[in-house]
Amino acid sequence: MASGNGSSIVPALRYRDAPAAIEWLCRAFGFERRAVYVDGDIVLHAQLVFGNGMVMLSSAGNDGAWNALMAQPDETGLRETQSPCVIVADVAAHHARAKAAGATIVIDIADQEYGGRGYGCRDPEGHLWWFGSHDPWQDA
Repeated sequence: MASGNGSSIVPALRYRDAPAAIEWLCRAFGFERRAVYVDGDIVLHAQLVFGNGMVMLSSAGNDGAWNALMAQPDETGLRETQSPCVIVADVAAHHARAKAAGATIVIDIADQEYGGRGYGCRDPEGHLWWFGSHDPWQDA
């Protein structure tokens, strides 16, 4: 169970250049740093928040069992098996901000069959993201 107002599911991503990714995710997508733990240029663990949601990230290539189970998007032909979906209030403004920061738009803004509007994009290291106005918590 989540404590406070946070989500009980927190996506975790890895980046080859995690310090640059943190900067870019904050500038392009509007995330805010909650915590960043580093050892030199290596991000051991970072927590970025957006509203009451969070993503965690670290530097790719760290030693450990978890790292051996993971692959970067460019190692899989940019095919993903999961992606973060983020609820935003103003999809058009968010799309413009992300595009201006260099996000690769893979699915342009459109009305969705299940409600709301949304778009899909990739960050500089190829991770796939979805941003939309549909809030599935409101459907329950």
